[in-house]
Amino acid sequence: MRGSDAASGALFSYVDMEARVPATHPLRTIRTIVNEVLTALDTEFEALYEGIGRQSVAPERLLRASLLQAFYSVRSERQLMEQINYNLLFRWFVGLGIDDAVWDHSTFSKNRERLLGADVAAKFLAAVLRHPKVTRFLSDEHFSVDGTLVEAWASLKSFRAKDGSDEPPAPGRNGERHFHNEKRSNETHASTTDPDARLYRKGSSQAAKLSYMGHALMENRHGLVVGATLTPATGTAEREAAIKMIVRRSPGARRLTLGADKGYDTKNFVADLRELNIAPHVVQNTTNRASAIDGRTTRHPGYAVSQIIRKRIEESFAWTKTIAGLHKTKHRGVGRVAFQFVFAMAAYNLIRMPRLLSTAA
Repeated sequence: MRGSDAASGALFSYVDMEARVPATHPLRTIRTIVNEVLTALDTEFEALYEGIGRQSVAPERLLRASLLQAFYSVRSERQLMEQINYNLLFRWFVGLGIDDAVWDHSTFSKNRERLLGADVAAKFLAAVLRHPKVTRFLSDEHFSVDGTLVEAWASLKSFRAKDGSDEPPAPGRNGERHFHNEKRSNETHASTTDPDARLYRKGSSQAAKLSYMGHALMENRHGLVVGATLTPATGTAEREAAIKMIVRRSPGARRLTLGADKGYDTKNFVADLRELNIAPHVVQNTTNRASAIDGRTTRHPGYAVSQIIRKRIEESFAWTKTIAGLHKTKHRGVGRVAFQFVFAMAAYNLIRMPRLLSTAA
């Protein structure tokens, strides 16, 4: 018998949202971890708010919604609010009831501003790494480090001379500006819309863009990110950030290893690692100079293993740029972009947990 296509138009639903989410859905595992992490950060959140006044959007819901934005490549807060409004899975993950009103996108963005200046992303990443279900997969001996460029939300036309001596763009919404035979550098020029962004290129054959530089420290056992930070793009930023991140692993008397590409092959960086009791598993850079890495390091079998595993850190960069929307940041200022980058790295760890836990079971 053919089924009817008539809409029932029922006034009430007796199926709870919890029952609508499949028991095997990966977001169930992630939500359990996230809720316990947010509970551990309750004291940190309490310090951000006054005890009087109108209630704001709960920081727990702000962060859960931001995770969904990264997981599902939602490109704007406006679209995120739209999807939370009609998507029951999103409502369930954020913690909204089926009849709860969804915030206006401007309200969501304004409330999240409070978290940007409080180092919440770094604290969230650290709390995720402390969670028992995550800690069991972390290595405490072998690590890899690398950096990546995050393109700034600023046009090259905004990169003007600091003394105002250059020619401004032509009038109009997108006025023309010619840069031929004009020398521009970070010492003499700065962006008028995003002063923290710096003109930088990763290689000699690549175009220079206004960018920031993101840095990640990965443990080598399962490729999880255990440290992340973002700095202005400079020629020494990668090595300086690497030292700061690996020191936080507290090597002490226990010898660690740190894998890295040839950009880290400098005498000062290698010497700093050895002084910290860290084996510098750095790729030898013999282009027009002698390498700081010699047989003391390359003779060990672990050096070759590190050169294979260290490349997995590129997976986290690829995920944050193609899925989490960090190919070009939508924020301005090093503090706001750092929040976005570090939070995306925490989201990368979380998205991998369902598979890791199912494999280990």
